[in-house]
Amino acid sequence: MTMKRTISGMIGAGSLAHNRRDFIAGNVDLDRVHLNICYQNENLKQVYKELFDESVERYNVGKRKDRQITNYYEKIRQGKQEKLFHEVIFQIGNCEDMAAGTPDGELAVKVLDEYIQDFQKRNPTLRVFSCCLHQDEATPHLHIDFVPYVTGWKGKGMDTRVSLKQALKSLGFQGGNKHDTELNQWINHEKEVLAEIAREHGIEWEQKGTHEEHLDVYNFKKKERKKEVQALEQEKEYLTAENEGLTSQIAEIKAEIKMLEEEKNQAQKDKEMAEQRAEKAEKELKNLEQHREQLQPIMDSVNKELKEIGAIELLLPETGPLERAATYRDKKIKPLFIKMKNKIAAMAVQVKELTRQVETWKRKYQKEKQKCQSMKIELQELRHDNNCLSEKNEKLLNVSNRYDRVVRVLGISTVDAAVQKDIQIQQELEEKLRKEQMPRKMSDRLQWARERSQERNTQSRKNKTKYRGMEI
Repeated sequence: MTMKRTISGMIGAGSLAHNRRDFIAGNVDLDRVHLNICYQNENLKQVYKELFDESVERYNVGKRKDRQITNYYEKIRQGKQEKLFHEVIFQIGNCEDMAAGTPDGELAVKVLDEYIQDFQKRNPTLRVFSCCLHQDEATPHLHIDFVPYVTGWKGKGMDTRVSLKQALKSLGFQGGNKHDTELNQWINHEKEVLAEIAREHGIEWEQKGTHEEHLDVYNFKKKERKKEVQALEQEKEYLTAENEGLTSQIAEIKAEIKMLEEEKNQAQKDKEMAEQRAEKAEKELKNLEQHREQLQPIMDSVNKELKEIGAIELLLPETGPLERAATYRDKKIKPLFIKMKNKIAAMAVQVKELTRQVETWKRKYQKEKQKCQSMKIELQELRHDNNCLSEKNEKLLNVSNRYDRVVRVLGISTVDAAVQKDIQIQQELEEKLRKEQMPRKMSDRLQWARERSQERNTQSRKNKTKYRGMEI
């Protein structure tokens, strides 16, 4: 039996943390989180390197340094012409006719699962890096996040670059007036692809709005207001999720600022201790130099005496008249040689002792000199580390102060709306989950998704425990 259901395709807020369930919004049923399916979960910065690094190298050849591109990811993030990535959400039916957890909801999951299998092949210029099918909200729906890009670009700039308009044009969507853009044409085409798959599962696409010209003015306006209310409720859900993510990030930044303050204080203490050690080493070095200066005259005197001894000419006393040889030897020669021997021995001992002292002082001098040099190097490194910590701390404080000032001037609701596009790209992805890792059978796939979800929930609880008591 054929059933009629609506098919919706819309632009998403692009909250990657919300899609991965790094934090749980109020509209999420915790008992069904494990049913979510994560098809793709890659690091956005790595995807940018994969897509654009070679093009950046080609572009920089021959360019002045101030005109070269050093980081294409940051260039797009800080620019205003293109977004880092785009998100689309596809859904069959609504919470009344295709509710999650019901047989019809499970049928919607099958259709969406089949639809996503050939999405990348069908749209080669839309590089998918994150894709999740949620079954823990009111109606099953699919989040697809992608980087649109064009290759072989002949215009100004890089030959491979981010461009939603050109990426869709290369797929055959030329666009028309402001209500019939390339993006609108592409979304309508994808809805037709989804409708064809749904038809194979007994679901006919109910395209509402074709008979509204027959409604009276009151009912027509009433129906339009209902649509607006539904859209606002959906937007409220996304904004709530973004606000929770922003709150979590602010808590992390404050925790990092506190940690940097502690590191800065410790670095300051280490710097002061190193300066004291360096000052002490310099004093010891000066003392050693003074000792060396005191010893130098003694060493010079000893060297002089040794030279004089080496040059002594032995002048033997003359013999007296009728003096016997034995008497001459015992009375004059022996005392002379004994005196000379004692003097030489005493001087040798003195030289040996002075030499030992000199060598000791030399070793101590060299050791203290090396120690002093090491202290100077360590002090220089600590000064550099302290400067880096101070700069980083100042930047983070400036970020926090600017955020508080903007909130004070514009109000929290306006700020949340303004920063949601920027905050969505700050989350770093922790692991790669490729589509080929997923089992092909639906029963195995659901079990696989349940295990991945339990791991993410465990990590989420750890994060909440880590930052408990630090909420704004």
